[in-house]
Amino acid sequence: MVKVDALQVHLKTLSSGAAMSPLYIFSGDEPLLMMEAMDQLRIAAKKLGFTDREVMVQERGFDWSSLINAGQTMSLFGDKRWVELRIPTGKPGRDGADALKQFAAQISEMPVGSDGPDTVICIVLPRLDGKTKTSAWFSALDEAGMAIQIDTLDRSHLPRWIAGRLQKQDQEVEVGPEGQRALEFIADQVEGNLIAAHQEILKLGLLYPAGKLSEEQIRSSILKVARYNVFELTEAMLAGDLPRLNRMLDGLKGEGEPLVLILWSVTEELRLLSKLKAASDAGESVQQLMRANRIWGNKERLYPTAIRRVQPLKLRKAMQVAAGLDRQSKGLHAADLPADPWDGLRVLGNLLR
Repeated sequence: MVKVDALQVHLKTLSSGAAMSPLYIFSGDEPLLMMEAMDQLRIAAKKLGFTDREVMVQERGFDWSSLINAGQTMSLFGDKRWVELRIPTGKPGRDGADALKQFAAQISEMPVGSDGPDTVICIVLPRLDGKTKTSAWFSALDEAGMAIQIDTLDRSHLPRWIAGRLQKQDQEVEVGPEGQRALEFIADQVEGNLIAAHQEILKLGLLYPAGKLSEEQIRSSILKVARYNVFELTEAMLAGDLPRLNRMLDGLKGEGEPLVLILWSVTEELRLLSKLKAASDAGESVQQLMRANRIWGNKERLYPTAIRRVQPLKLRKAMQVAAGLDRQSKGLHAADLPADPWDGLRVLGNLLR
């Protein structure tokens, strides 16, 4: 499996005369980045004559033989074919897994002429967990074609991504602290919602001419369209980023996110942090502990710093606060906590700074 940067390299080879792969597999949960990456590949395919497009969606009762036949059936009009199979759940089931392995074997054995394949199959999946990435069906697809992973954009990279988008429409922020504040302001308003971020950036292109944008122009134009989830909330808590945590709590409360779900997630994270800190203080390897507890992605970076930063006394206090918040969520009284459990979560976050 390769990252999206490898796709850009592949696209350049296609423009230089290289042949397309007969199979591409896209996976990710960032709709805008997925859409743009696939659009780039579709455009390259169209230039190479793949003008006949067919889209299949795996739903209940899906006939997997249609995938097997897709690579063998010629276009009625003699055009090269682009066939998409979307698997929304990322779980094809037993029959689907067998069909995908059979299809991968078919692709691997298919003779390809000097001009490349006559049919290109593109399989679209959501973000895959570790178990799925090592499954037999996905491994077979990865070996037979080109699997491209579209990662979610981390909050720390968002200002630079925004600056790049502005540059594409010949705009930029002021150099220095004012410009950095402007980029951070946009990032705060659009975090977790890249499609809306894209729209807000396009709006700046319509409102103002090419050139530099002032912080005042940006603040008067950008709407708050950020969306947050519980996973990102626990990341902010582990990072000790209290301003971001407070923004997320405001957003989740406004969106009506169930408090019980948030408390459960936060408590589980605290228990794991407490377990890892105790083991680390006893001399065990943090890296081995994270692998044993299946900690991946951004949290693989956040846990070691949290273990060093948070003192045992504050961690125990945070666990006590979490227990009190659990009682509050069930309608019981909890001493020494704010009346609103959402404010209690802010107290808990402050302990992990």
